[in-house]
Amino acid sequence: MTPTLAALCGFAFLAGFIDSVVGGGGLIQIPAMFVLMPGVPPAAILGTNKFAAIWGTASATIQYARKVPMPWSVVLPAGVVAAGASFLGARTVSLIGNAQLKPLILVMMIAVLAYTLWKKDFGKLHAPKLNPRQQLLTGLAVGAVIGFYDGFFGPGTGSFLIFAFVGLFGFSFLVASASAKAVNSITNFAALTYFVASGSVLYAYAIPMAAFNVGGSLIGSRLAIAKGSGFVRVLFVVVVTALIGSFARDILNH
Repeated sequence: MTPTLAALCGFAFLAGFIDSVVGGGGLIQIPAMFVLMPGVPPAAILGTNKFAAIWGTASATIQYARKVPMPWSVVLPAGVVAAGASFLGARTVSLIGNAQLKPLILVMMIAVLAYTLWKKDFGKLHAPKLNPRQQLLTGLAVGAVIGFYDGFFGPGTGSFLIFAFVGLFGFSFLVASASAKAVNSITNFAALTYFVASGSVLYAYAIPMAAFNVGGSLIGSRLAIAKGSGFVRVLFVVVVTALIGSFARDILNH
């Protein structure tokens, strides 16, 4: 294993760990790939990242499904709609670009962080507040909006999903994290089919990175299940804070 591949695998492990709990793995893995793989086309980096990440996301989903009551009646419809909306978002970004979205997303992230810190009991207990029909309709709406955002822009998708599942549905942070992983698995698969079909996956890097991403995901999801919603909430705050810093830096640099 070359030093570059070893470093990429280390970042893949860390990304899998963080992503399995609160999302945001791309915040770690994608920048590392751009730094360590100069000269590689962006499409190949994104395709390789997606191949590595989807295995970790899927393994985390399986872990959660074994131990956490998964609201499949919400997750599956939301995931299917999100996959279609993600494709539409990806098509739209090629037409109008996404740079102008950054200030708006920064404001939204700050609001998410402020609300989470202000509401000390936010996501502490699992207390669904919608009836089955309301859950289905709200799940479809969440899938459409966040799925489109994922395809159009992307960073923070997992965190937005968790916030939506806690705030709109009344799920605990643990159940919300599990639900977000399941939705992400579906949308990632939809995106990966495009990258594979277009030959934008570097398998010599993607396969070993996927193995390490899975390792990080298994440890992260098991720790989240063992520690409960309090642990997920703390890590959620940390990751959202990091996302805010990333967005602010990008805006100031342009």
